[in-house]
Amino acid sequence: MENPSENTNQIRNQGQRSSVVEKVKNNLIFRSKWAELNGAIYGVPMPVQPMKSIAAVAISDADFNIPEVMASGICTAGILLVLGVTGLMQLVYKLIPISIVRGIQLAQGLSFAMTAVKYIRKVQNFSKSKSGSDRHWLGLDGLLLAIICACFIIVVNGAGDDNEYAAETESGANDASGSGNNRRKRLQKIITSLPSAFIIFLLGVVLAIIRGPKAVKGFKFGPSPIEVVKMSKHAWKEGFIKGTIPQLPLSILNSVIAVCKLSTDLFPEKDISATSVSITVGMMNLIGCWFGAMPCCHGAGGLAGQYKFGGRSGGCVALLGLAKLVLGLVLGSSLVKILDQFPVGVLGVLLLFAGIELAICSRDMNSKEDAFVMLICTAVSLVGSSAALGFLCGIVVYLLLRLRKLYGGQSSSAICFHGNP
Repeated sequence: MENPSENTNQIRNQGQRSSVVEKVKNNLIFRSKWAELNGAIYGVPMPVQPMKSIAAVAISDADFNIPEVMASGICTAGILLVLGVTGLMQLVYKLIPISIVRGIQLAQGLSFAMTAVKYIRKVQNFSKSKSGSDRHWLGLDGLLLAIICACFIIVVNGAGDDNEYAAETESGANDASGSGNNRRKRLQKIITSLPSAFIIFLLGVVLAIIRGPKAVKGFKFGPSPIEVVKMSKHAWKEGFIKGTIPQLPLSILNSVIAVCKLSTDLFPEKDISATSVSITVGMMNLIGCWFGAMPCCHGAGGLAGQYKFGGRSGGCVALLGLAKLVLGLVLGSSLVKILDQFPVGVLGVLLLFAGIELAICSRDMNSKEDAFVMLICTAVSLVGSSAALGFLCGIVVYLLLRLRKLYGGQSSSAICFHGNP
């Protein structure tokens, strides 16, 4: 199951500028097909989510309109496609140390979690990217509602260990207990099988309708017309400078490298290469962006969120794609009016657990050296708000440690005068 917070957050952010909403009205239709294709290709719940750097520029910069957004998506996709076809992406994937990838994952997960806590505690002004006053305890978007949703997810999903229930079942089989214990296990099995994220998401949609009943009255049924976006030379230039350049490092590190590493962790029986992931991201945007679909990619956070909430195969994203297709054909961009009223506190809860699931993947750094590199990368990524900067610092630290080990841990003065009489 795809992490609902990814979709809701994207549409909410798009809702801050009406021009963006109107032009990316075919987003659901294109993303539905990409979800179905990715589910069939990879056999895992491979996420299809917006390119965050491009989306952030589109929201914050009034001059960065639809032609610039689409041009930046096409340029990013073209570069990723070339890297995939030539095999360079696979080479990069093999050369990057696992400790640096874990640092990027940990930084992304903690960033999601900290943002989620901010969503839960504070009233948000997305148009200005600022937090307001403390959230009230009661109400349709109150703090109490968010806490109840969080407790529900913990009860249903626990810590997310698939072996947890199996171990308890096995121990229970060896224990000749009475019928009361069997009833308890049956109840536990029913609870753990509930689709917690989907239930929370449906609750949020219901609350959104209650909070904004006028949005339902303004629904326009039927698909939005598909038109080719016209891009001038200026749009190509601005799109590449403001959108592609900041997005490209994030796409390579988080949308390809980190996704492949996380896929190996979660689905060791699947062989997902950096080449194929880079090519699919490139092809999705080289096709969709010409028709006004929001530039999209894969993401380690989305994959971790899907896994956290029960996604285990490509079939779940294929079904999700079918649901998106129906919504896109029936409601089009009218759906944005409802999701714009989605409770932010509930959104924060979903994002919180997705971030924690991604951060937990970094727990396999057993040696102090690997943990040191990972934490340096994480700290710089978080403070500098740049995965690329964290990656560069991590590489420098890793190479310095390799160099130090090469000289047997000698001091810098010994290294400088090594071999001299």
